[in-house]
Amino acid sequence: MLSNPDSDVVLSVTDVVTQFDTADGRVHAVNGVSFDVQEGELLGVVGESGCGKTVTMMSLVKLLPMPPGKIVGGSALFEGQDLIQTDIDALKKIRGGKIGFIFQDPMTSLNPVLTVGYQLTEALRLHKNSSKSAARKRAVELLELVGIPMAKDRLDDYPHQFSGGMRQRVMIAIALSCDPKLLIADEPTTALDVTIQAQILDLIKMLRKELGMAIIWVTHDLGVVANLADRVMVMYSGFIVERADVEKLYSTPKHPYTHALLRTLPEMEGERAQRLESIEGQPPDQLKQPDSCPFSPRCTYSFERCTKENPFLEFVSEGHEVACWWDLENDRPRKVS
Repeated sequence: MLSNPDSDVVLSVTDVVTQFDTADGRVHAVNGVSFDVQEGELLGVVGESGCGKTVTMMSLVKLLPMPPGKIVGGSALFEGQDLIQTDIDALKKIRGGKIGFIFQDPMTSLNPVLTVGYQLTEALRLHKNSSKSAARKRAVELLELVGIPMAKDRLDDYPHQFSGGMRQRVMIAIALSCDPKLLIADEPTTALDVTIQAQILDLIKMLRKELGMAIIWVTHDLGVVANLADRVMVMYSGFIVERADVEKLYSTPKHPYTHALLRTLPEMEGERAQRLESIEGQPPDQLKQPDSCPFSPRCTYSFERCTKENPFLEFVSEGHEVACWWDLENDRPRKVS
């Protein structure tokens, strides 16, 4: 399903660059990332661990430790306000209020010494100026919304008294507590077993339909976003290497890296039913300033130009962008204007 071009843009990100100064040198974590998210759209962001997915999202709301991290450039317009240029005090009014964030590990994200009820009502008191009784009533509604049984009785329980799946549901409830316009979900199902993962995915689909919010879903698993996202953005070494409608990306991937990622997905029947494939080689050293295609050392289609120039993201068909010097579909070097 293609996103509606006439929809309002909730978030517009342009040329965000994030680096980390370490004892070993400067890490080039995010290298000029640009994208839009429209109202009601679910944008999937995929790629291997270390490709810059999480750092990009945390840069937008300044959740990175700074130092050693620093946002070198770029903008992120949200409701006419540049989040990158916004000071932390003003940003605190947006984080949790208008932009919800679901973190990877609920056990480390939830405070173990505070009750679930306190953590649920905190955002409501801060952003909505709710009274204690009103906030507690809303907290019960949120727990019921995300499928926590006996919600009223569980408010005074602590995180360790919940299962992993229920803790993740609590994290989702906290992120939704102030009815945000944008929800950023950073690999929210990675630590869960497949049964609980399926329940969380069904929950997100239901909540998105009911609430109509925009969602950025970050994951390393292309199988997760196949039936979830409207568009998919593939990242590698801090760059966007491909972006397309989910059906186009899965049926006709244009970048060798995307193609390789899809080949790693298991199939239950056909010629790949017996064997899983892997991507040979190692991710690039991000201490080096990127001046060529970062995937070229691992790419079977690499040729001379790939080792000398870093390709730029360009449209190759309607709604389909790729950053690659090789025309994968026609098996020849791409004609670039």
